[in-house]
This record gives sequence, C-alpha cells and structure tokens, in this order.
Amino acid sequence: MHFDRRQLLVGAGLVLASAYAPRVFAQDRTAPFSLDPLPYQPNALEPHIDARTMELHHGRHHRSYVDNLNSALKDHGDLAKKPLHEILANLDSVPENIRRTVRNNGGGHANHTMFWQVMGPQGGKPSDELRQAIDRDLGGMEKMQERVNSAGQGQFGSGWVFVTVDKDGKLDVTTRPNQDTPLMDGQRVLFGNDVWEHAYYLQYQNRRADYLKAWWNVVDWNRVGERYKMAREGKLTI
Repeated sequence: MHFDRRQLLVGAGLVLASAYAPRVFAQDRTAPFSLDPLPYQPNALEPHIDARTMELHHGRHHRSYVDNLNSALKDHGDLAKKPLHEILANLDSVPENIRRTVRNNGGGHANHTMFWQVMGPQGGKPSDELRQAIDRDLGGMEKMQERVNSAGQGQFGSGWVFVTVDKDGKLDVTTRPNQDTPLMDGQRVLFGNDVWEHAYYLQYQNRRADYLKAWWNVVDWNRVGERYKMAREGKLTI
C-alpha cells in the first residue's frame, strides 16, 4: 500500500491531536455529583504543568473522588440533594458510617473543582479591587506568593494551600491536610494550590518548591477576580 508524504503528515497530525483531546467518560447523569470537563485542553498549561499530569489528575484522580462520593451517598437521598459546600460545612450531620468517605471524597471534589477553575493559559492580572485586597491583607503580590509558597512547601505530606476570603473581602493564607478544605470550617476559598505529589511529580519529581513557584504562571486572575466579587456578594460556594 502506497502512502504519500501528505497522507503521512495528516495521519501524524491526527495522532497528535487525539493525544491532547479531552478524555470523555461515561457518567451516571442520575448521580448527585458529576465531573465537569476541563475548561481548557490538557496541554494548555504547558510548560508549567504538562499535559499528561493534567490528564491523569483530572481524568483519574478527580474522577475517583466523584465516583466514591456518589457511591457513599447512593442510599442517602436527602443528603445527596444538598449542595456540596453545605454537606462539607456540616460533616457532623453526615452518618458516621460514611462520614470519612464523604469528607475525603467530597473535599477532593470541591478542591479540584476550584483548582481547575482558577487556572488557565491566559493569566492576566488581578482586578483593582482584588489587588487592593492583596496589598492590604497579604502585603502585596510578591509577599502573597512568598507566603503561599512557604505554606505549601511546609505542608507535611499531602494537602493544599489556600487563600481564603471572608464576607468582608479579607484575605488570609492557610493549609489543610489530605483533601480537607476551609469549607469544612464555614470559610470560603478564593483560590488554592494542590500539593499532593500527583499534581506535580511527573514533571517536577520531589521538587515541590519548583512546582509552587511555576504554578503562578498559570493562575487565571480574571477568574480569581470573579470569585472575589462573588465572595463579596455572598454567592461564592466552592
């Protein structure tokens, strides 16, 4: 069989395109929670976060949190009807036999849903209102990044580093282990970074500090600004 050069190039292009195409998973649309697709292509954050990490992180790790959460809630219809942030803020009301599963996987679903939203290839700059809050509460952009990076580096084992926002728009930096979230304490998350090894190990190995520093290149400040506005209006959930 004869293939000319043009056919070979077209074929190679199709293979490359399929490698970066979003993964499509069959989901139970009757389940209370679902995995939203990434809002950008898996390779959109390169060179700072590689496509393979994004595919595995979103398509396998996040998906497992959603599946496990739905499985835990399948016999608890009234609880499954509640918004996720309300469930996480009232874990003591969750039946004890599923509480740990809901905590771990509900927290994982909330954290990752936020995570994909606050990143993007465009970057941008904080809005004037957000920039003023950063200057006022966190000492400016450089100091904020230093605080977040230091807190993320200091988080022992797996976990997250967050910038929280209260109803008055005040910002703070905090960490949580595993898949815990400030939502469990009735707080709201402006944005946060995942410091589990699966978020960076393929590209950065054990160099968490390098990952933390590089991550700022993919923060979507337009989206973070929208979340800040929603927090001030009392509309920010996860």
